[in-house]
Amino acid sequence: MKKMLASLGFCILVSSTAFAASTKGALQDRVDAAKTVLNQIMSAGDKGIPMNIMEKAHCVGVVPGLLKGAFVFGAQYGQGVVTCRTGHGWSAPVFIRMAGGSWGLQAGGQATDLVLIAVNDNGFQVLLKNKFKIGGDAAAAAGPVGRNTQAATDWKMSAELLTYSRSKGVFAGVSLDGTVVSQNQEDTEVYFGHPHSFEAILKGEVAAPEGSVDFVKDVAHYFVQAKGR
Repeated sequence: MKKMLASLGFCILVSSTAFAASTKGALQDRVDAAKTVLNQIMSAGDKGIPMNIMEKAHCVGVVPGLLKGAFVFGAQYGQGVVTCRTGHGWSAPVFIRMAGGSWGLQAGGQATDLVLIAVNDNGFQVLLKNKFKIGGDAAAAAGPVGRNTQAATDWKMSAELLTYSRSKGVFAGVSLDGTVVSQNQEDTEVYFGHPHSFEAILKGEVAAPEGSVDFVKDVAHYFVQAKGR
């Protein structure tokens, strides 16, 4: 009974989080958290994202603090931001939601940071969809970790998205097959102050709001650093 109540409580928490209206301040906190997560991961040396993956990145998404709960039936929900490479730099960020479930004899809950990297134009095109399923609509693989590992070349023939997670300080590639990624148009409109399509923003046709400039600059910095190594 306790497990059922705990599972129900988590589902209510997820539901309220998913449909709660976001304020501009809360969205800025999300962008700032994404920046912090990215910087911490990229400063991890041989325990971070390989540079030969960063140099191929078409888009980078960060979901800080994905909520996970598992009491026989597992659920997860998170919100984050994505920026994509354009012909003149990196785009302003858009807001996304991620939701998925798992089934198994599990117990407990935790917060996990996620990173998604679109490694080719197909991955970029997938992110322009209103909603898609990782491993279904988009070929995905658990991303390799380490600066210049041989494993970092294995994704080239099969993956459109590489996926990572960080929990309790441990960063590793993770399979997110079955997780649904959807555009968060409402939060994007609140943050920009005007309605814009994801396509227009991610193609660099919309200027980055002031509060997101540092996040975009950091992504651009790591990309340039990877290209120049």
